[in-house]
Amino acid sequence: MFTGIIETTGIVATATPGGGNLELTISTPLAQELKIDQSVSHNGVCLTVTVVEADRFTTVAVAETLQKTNIGALRPGDTVNLERAMIFNSRIDGHIVQGHVDGTGTCVSVDPQDGSWVFRFRFDPAFAPLIVEKGSICLNGVSLTVFDISGDAFSVAIIPYTYEHTNIRYLKPGDPVNLEFDILGKYVARQLQTHAKPSLT
Repeated sequence: MFTGIIETTGIVATATPGGGNLELTISTPLAQELKIDQSVSHNGVCLTVTVVEADRFTTVAVAETLQKTNIGALRPGDTVNLERAMIFNSRIDGHIVQGHVDGTGTCVSVDPQDGSWVFRFRFDPAFAPLIVEKGSICLNGVSLTVFDISGDAFSVAIIPYTYEHTNIRYLKPGDPVNLEFDILGKYVARQLQTHAKPSLT
């Protein structure tokens, strides 16, 4: 479980295909604080640490993950947003994030403001019931607030700190991003869907 508040970024050192999987080695000072079997969010994707070295760690993304996220597009030199699992005796500064990406969206535009940036993204319309004005969304692992929802697109405002300390600063129109919708919205939508079906008894 995560909060969507990025701790740091890492750099992809190697990206090695193996069967249907992709083994990633990430260079980051955070490696010194990790241990094998820990869960770490990589651009919002929960992956398990398999190897830890002095300044890098290794993890593996399986085929299912590669099909539903942008992890398979990572190449050596790319920047990755990193967050360790939350500790339940501290504040949740973002929102509850599982690290289970629902799918990818596409960056539509980047609009610099006076001291901030507005990014617009297109998403699969099937997820429309899960996104609400001023609600939370996890984008490449970053907890953000949604606004200006229109059809299959929404916008988020990025403050300077987030811009400087995550890989959002590298996004450009056409780039894919990982999207995880709010788990509370998913449960509500599921309940409504279930109760709308006629009883079998």
